[in-house]
Amino acid sequence: MIISPAKRIGSVQEYYFSRNNRRLDAMRKSGVDVINLGIGSPDMPPHADVIEALAEEAKKPNVHGYQSYVGIPELREGYAKWYKEWYGVELNPANEVLPLIGSKEGIMHIMMTFIDEGDGVLVPDPGYPTYSSVANLVGARTIKYKLYEHLGWQPDFDELEKMDLSGVKIMWTNYPNMPTGAPATMELYQKIVDFGRKHNILICNDNPYSFILHEKPISLLSIEGAKDVAIELNSMSKAHNMAGWRFGMAASNSEIINAVLKVKSNMDSGVFRPMQVAAAKALTLDKEWFDTINKEYRERQKYAFEIMRTLGCTFDEKQGGLFVWARVADKWKCAEEQSDEVLNKTGVFVTPGFIFGSQGERFLRISLCAKVPVFQEALRRIQNM
Repeated sequence: MIISPAKRIGSVQEYYFSRNNRRLDAMRKSGVDVINLGIGSPDMPPHADVIEALAEEAKKPNVHGYQSYVGIPELREGYAKWYKEWYGVELNPANEVLPLIGSKEGIMHIMMTFIDEGDGVLVPDPGYPTYSSVANLVGARTIKYKLYEHLGWQPDFDELEKMDLSGVKIMWTNYPNMPTGAPATMELYQKIVDFGRKHNILICNDNPYSFILHEKPISLLSIEGAKDVAIELNSMSKAHNMAGWRFGMAASNSEIINAVLKVKSNMDSGVFRPMQVAAAKALTLDKEWFDTINKEYRERQKYAFEIMRTLGCTFDEKQGGLFVWARVADKWKCAEEQSDEVLNKTGVFVTPGFIFGSQGERFLRISLCAKVPVFQEALRRIQNM
């Protein structure tokens, strides 16, 4: 007897990069030396002191049991101090900070906390596909709103005001933006907070890229009164090279955080204490750490820019974040067509932007998560296409 999956499974597809990895694996098995410039998984290690903190704490005999659902005090306090130091945002570590097993987990928790079947969720186009996938899984009405290249990949608020916003409960924003690399501004954040307050919509800002190739990290929560209408997700995956460790956090007012905790506490049993201790150590790293990793990313970005130029793409050299986002030439029907040709002729995979929404159909994305010699080889192959 075959048991049918729940109907909600029919509302989503397997994550693009999961499917694509099988495609690349098949090419490797056939003898192709594939260079994957797709997914943004940092390839550098965390700071040595962070790894040492993990090792030392793990040697203790009494740290291997279940942990608190809200994280150890040192980690919550670490997140609060981090937000104060870098973003100028005051957070009460007791009830305005919630450690997460990665910010991706937080997307599901927030949706399950606030969305009933049929409620509306605004998701950006282009944007992180998980926003739409999770909205579909919880039975929401997924409503795309467009980000525009000519507006610096910001929404057109006049267009937003003309949309049918009845029943909309959540709006997802993501700045610095993925996939475009566009930074936020305080003016943009003010408009977003005002929009949420006007329409009684919970603003959910996803903020994992603010330290990567951006001059000054900023937070939506620095806007006065933002905590009344917004929750912000952040992550240690990118800026601290801890993607596989799965550490993220959510910050908002105590009522919103406690509501999310009701869901989270039924989904996990906390994180291994030594990892939490190490994460708290990582949150104390100074500007020298971020300057060091950004120096490496700037060098990689130069090669990614040159690859895009060689492919005939155009792009904004002021973009930041962990990727390079570029418009394909008019001769291509779409970016997927060019991505496929590059892969088939050179064994180099660059991500077609359609996976991020209709506004990305004519864009390619390159991840900076590969060593400089890998970029040099990818550039050589593409130059010899």
